[in-house]
Amino acid sequence: MKVVLLADVKSQGKKGELINVSDGYARNYLFPRGLATEADAKALNEIKTKEEARRHKIEEEQANARETAQKLAGITVRVKADAGADGRLYGSVTPKDIAEALEAQHGIVVDRRKLLLDGNIKAFGAYSVEIRLYPEISGKFQLIVEQA
Repeated sequence: MKVVLLADVKSQGKKGELINVSDGYARNYLFPRGLATEADAKALNEIKTKEEARRHKIEEEQANARETAQKLAGITVRVKADAGADGRLYGSVTPKDIAEALEAQHGIVVDRRKLLLDGNIKAFGAYSVEIRLYPEISGKFQLIVEQA
């Protein structure tokens, strides 16, 4: 019997999957516990609609990520920091500082956790910063750390 799972079932499948199980297992275990429903035309159409919506959402997110990567390609972000007499910064420039400066200067909002830095930025100068916007889609921009 073909059933659509309404919840994850151990050793059978994940929620929303169409699986083939024995009639007794479906009637005596899955249906009474509300874990599955019979795979009729309505249920199959619902699965198809959800899959199309999920695919559309992924395509939209990828398009937004590509657009953001293009915006980042030629920009420079300037961060001002305090330093001691020897030119070393008090503390370091964090991904949070970079994300805030990027939003303030260029209006591009990114999650600080997606910034990939080679290490802590503890000196003045120019750095190349990479942002992982989506799996396999990333953007780069220049970061200049200046004296405040």
